[in-house]
Amino acid sequence: RKLFPFYLILLLLVLILVPVVTSCSDLNLPLDCSDIYNQDSSRPSGVYTIYPIGTTSAIQVFQKRMDGSVNFYRPWDQYKFGFGNAAGEYWLGLENIFHLTQRKKSELLIDMEDFEGNKSYARYTSFSVGPESDGYKLHLSEFNSGGAGDSLSIVSGQKFSTFDKDQDTWVNNCARSFIAGFWFSDCHSANPNGVYRWGADDSLYAIGVEWISWKGRGYSLKAISMKIRPVQ
Repeated sequence: RKLFPFYLILLLLVLILVPVVTSCSDLNLPLDCSDIYNQDSSRPSGVYTIYPIGTTSAIQVFQKRMDGSVNFYRPWDQYKFGFGNAAGEYWLGLENIFHLTQRKKSELLIDMEDFEGNKSYARYTSFSVGPESDGYKLHLSEFNSGGAGDSLSIVSGQKFSTFDKDQDTWVNNCARSFIAGFWFSDCHSANPNGVYRWGADDSLYAIGVEWISWKGRGYSLKAISMKIRPVQ
């Protein structure tokens, strides 16, 4: 009987301390890629997870354009394994995206910004990429929301194409003609990996970083990023 108050006090201490420990742990979680870099600037390029709204919101960025510092006109093997720097312009790699989306059902969020400072997004509640043996085929459904509109569903079911591996449905090579690697049909309404240009410019047809349902043909975006997270 004399031990009862001691155990009661111990239990109360545990209940008080657990939320504190959890909160401290959450504070150390990176909110975006810059947090990862600031925590340890010596980290190599690679796959890192960010948590914008806590432990249940793990998001992985697999594509990012922001300043034109990285050339995205690359051959198949580089799109397969990835290139760029996670702190800057970046492509995670088709093989990594395939494995990530096979583990759990994932949703896709595409954030974008124009050169006037306007921002928009598109969200798809089901996103996955097939194996290389099937051409890293895109599986996309359930366009959910976003002021940018839907420019991607049209290529759901298409294989990935690069200038040295033409898997689109056009008589010519979309990747070679529009200077990018992506999921093309005949050819595109979205070209996130296109040539980085500066806003409205129709002097060269459809080679910019385009999202047609938002800015139309001939406008190259300032920034775009493609992110996935497991569906809760």
